[in-house]
Amino acid sequence: MSDRKPETQDLSAQIANDIRDAIIAGDLIVDQRLPSESEMADQFSVSRPTVREALKRLAAQNLIRTQRGATGGAFVNRMSFEDAYGQQITTSTLLLSMNSVSFETACEARYALERACAPLSAERRSADHLATMRAEIVRQSQPGLTDESFCASDVAFHRALVDGAGNPVLSYQLAGAVEAMQPLMNMITFTTRDRNRIVGLHTEIADALEQRDGQRADEVLDQLSCYTRTLAREALDRRRKST
Repeated sequence: MSDRKPETQDLSAQIANDIRDAIIAGDLIVDQRLPSESEMADQFSVSRPTVREALKRLAAQNLIRTQRGATGGAFVNRMSFEDAYGQQITTSTLLLSMNSVSFETACEARYALERACAPLSAERRSADHLATMRAEIVRQSQPGLTDESFCASDVAFHRALVDGAGNPVLSYQLAGAVEAMQPLMNMITFTTRDRNRIVGLHTEIADALEQRDGQRADEVLDQLSCYTRTLAREALDRRRKST
């Protein structure tokens, strides 16, 4: 039994990949019903449990959904960018933690991507995006706000800036950059950062976006990037000296 388990897993992964490739190629379209388990077992010359495992893999990736009843079965799912955000954030967090990415590298990538959004956000941001940023600025100004809550508010502010660009592909790509990298940055710099200064920079960014001044928003983001890197260098230097 132990000798056959890896083979079964390999077969289920291969079947899942074949079905995923068919979805990507458009051979299987959204809402199309997949063949039954028995039909796929015959098609791939495997057992039904192997097919079932392949379907579980696809469901875990939100590529298919299952329905019960006489008209039930497995159907190709319509995957939205919002559905994929969680996977992108998890993947980015794991990559950063497993590959020992330096703070400087993460900071450089995170702000380079966000600054690319600034002109678009200045042009396309809605009143709701501005309201979110203003609300987070008020929240960040509250006395007694915990570091964890400040970090969460920081993320929400920058996600609103990114989403203001009105480009779901950019929002998806930046989900990992903002929600995985920003907490890492805050964790390193929270003991030395000046919240009032950050609130001031956030206010300047929101003002620039409200005035549809993309260049100014970009300039302030650059200031925020420089400030964050300076704090990180100082914090890391103190850690090295204390060890």
